[in-house]
Amino acid sequence: MTASPVSHRVTTVADALTGASKRIAAVSDSPGLDAELLLAQILKLRRAQLPIRGADVLSASSAQAFEALVARRCQGEPVAYLRGSKGFWTLDLEVTPAVLVPRPETELLVEWALQCVHDVAQPALVDLGTGSGAIGLSLASERGDAQILATDRSASALAVARANASRLNLSVEFQRGDWYAACAGRRFELVVSNPPYVAGDDRHLDALRAEPREALTPEGDGLSALRAIIAGAPGHLKAGGRLLVEHGADQGAAVRALFEAAGFTAIETRRDLAGLERASGGIRA
Repeated sequence: MTASPVSHRVTTVADALTGASKRIAAVSDSPGLDAELLLAQILKLRRAQLPIRGADVLSASSAQAFEALVARRCQGEPVAYLRGSKGFWTLDLEVTPAVLVPRPETELLVEWALQCVHDVAQPALVDLGTGSGAIGLSLASERGDAQILATDRSASALAVARANASRLNLSVEFQRGDWYAACAGRRFELVVSNPPYVAGDDRHLDALRAEPREALTPEGDGLSALRAIIAGAPGHLKAGGRLLVEHGADQGAAVRALFEAAGFTAIETRRDLAGLERASGGIRA
């Protein structure tokens, strides 16, 4: 006797999105967007196409695949990992659990870095702790003449960054090492970094548990990576060179004090679109 096929509950695109949004709301501030991005991924559509496809009935395979992604999202996995990519600056970057998901706030660092080297021909730049390559590759996409080094102590992260550079056809040198260990004897017009800066006991870390902890926090008060980067920068900056770092919204004063202690001048802090202190920089005397 031939077994009867297993039936599945018939659902439309609109109903699937509504149900998924309600479930995802427990772990996300943007459940509707998350659901749309995941379903668009399954259906191989642009997100903007979903509203006009609302009455379409999902196939059994699409419904099952969507359910699997929604279940993982409800367990706290970032949408970027589930989709395998994340938009940053003007690029679409591959991301995996080996790297931090690039945040829109970090685009402030890219914008500031480009301003710093606007009038410098063939500037030498280094992106410390590159992760997915977000900062270094964004700079390379805007300044094809720049000599850009991107470093990370994680071999897995560098593999992701190298794959992004190859796919995007962008010229960036990658080296493995912890902060300045990967660029010994070299000096730059600009050092830029988005290091781990979340305090080890910060309550928000639990919600970010799917991302690599070492990319989020150096433990302790959250400042140890920033201390190392700022203190070591004068030995790797050309005269008049700049250091720019991202930091926590409540760390601005502490970071400016670190810049002062390291002898930097023209120290300033810039705010993100939410009005929060997000990045600080200074000039090597």
